[in-house]
Amino acid sequence: MKKTTADVRQRVLRLRADIEHHNYRYHVLDDPEIPDAEYDRMLVELRALEQEHPELIVPDSPTQRVGGAPVSGFAEVRHRLPMLSLGNAFSREDVVAFDRRVRERLETDADISYACEPKLDGLAVSLTYRNGSLEIAATRGDGTTGEDVTHNIRTIQSVPLRLTGKSWPQVLEVRGEVFIGHAGFHEMNRRAAERGEKVFVNPRNAAAGSLRQLDPRLAASRPLEIYFYAAGFVEGRKLPDRHSKIL
Repeated sequence: MKKTTADVRQRVLRLRADIEHHNYRYHVLDDPEIPDAEYDRMLVELRALEQEHPELIVPDSPTQRVGGAPVSGFAEVRHRLPMLSLGNAFSREDVVAFDRRVRERLETDADISYACEPKLDGLAVSLTYRNGSLEIAATRGDGTTGEDVTHNIRTIQSVPLRLTGKSWPQVLEVRGEVFIGHAGFHEMNRRAAERGEKVFVNPRNAAAGSLRQLDPRLAASRPLEIYFYAAGFVEGRKLPDRHSKIL
């Protein structure tokens, strides 16, 4: 008996939900629940159903991570809130001076709590989600204007194309760092050397260069990782007033 459109639609929705769940378990939690072969089988079935019923294809489907055609160039994206650069501190005196400036600007002598995090050496990016779906991703650029790299960011498996949960804001901008870990970097260079291709000098340049590819298939072939550490523009819901709680 041939499936009705309603049956197909429900199956597509079920496959997308299952694939997104297992993708999160594997790429974010590093705790897979099923073998790779079972994951691949679901993805193949979903791709086949979408090809047979193209009206069911949506931008945040797991099959749409890598676009078919390269983009012609990088469009400019203006950040609603500036993406400021980090300052340096090389001595205890620098840290004390920073604390003094914070107190002066806050006009307080009270104790101040600081959130300390490791600095990842990659490329700063901004991802905007509208109604839970990834809308656009941009580089930091000069802090005011960056470049649209959505087509490449979508290829990073740990980036959700659609947010989980139900209480996300109508518009949520998250900021993070795209980087390549040491293990992935060495393996990428090893394979390039075997093919007689040019190897990368360091992971940071490799990550930055990968995001500036016009063809998303090239970015997808690189071991890109991402870590989110802040929220930018938010609309439709108020986030906590402490950085640690936002994290």
